[in-house]
Amino acid sequence: MSTIEYLQIYSDSDGCSHFRTVAVELEANDYAPPAMPLNTSTPEPAEASLFLELPVGWFGDWHPTPVRQWLILMAGECEFSAGDGDTCRRQAGDVVMLDDVTGKGHCTRVIGDAPVRMAAIHFS
Repeated sequence: MSTIEYLQIYSDSDGCSHFRTVAVELEANDYAPPAMPLNTSTPEPAEASLFLELPVGWFGDWHPTPVRQWLILMAGECEFSAGDGDTCRRQAGDVVMLDDVTGKGHCTRVIGDAPVRMAAIHFS
């Protein structure tokens, strides 16, 4: 069985944010017949999707995510800081689940000389 891993940023019961790596299991499915089966995760309903661009030098000080959402990095590199003091860099091709809708939240900083472009998928 295949898996895909992503970084989850979540808040604990005290409102402090943390990182954890989550693995999603993929199973063979007839996703696009008549094409051959391919590996998929379990579908989850989404509410909205949009593209984001964080310009060079952008810094988002402590904030909870405005909505539970996937961030799929398409270009650039950024650093996330959690309330527990951990930091984590992510770059194009990485996936992040923002789940810290309560508490202090996290910080986000663009690293390097290129803007960060992302696709965001909001959950209801």
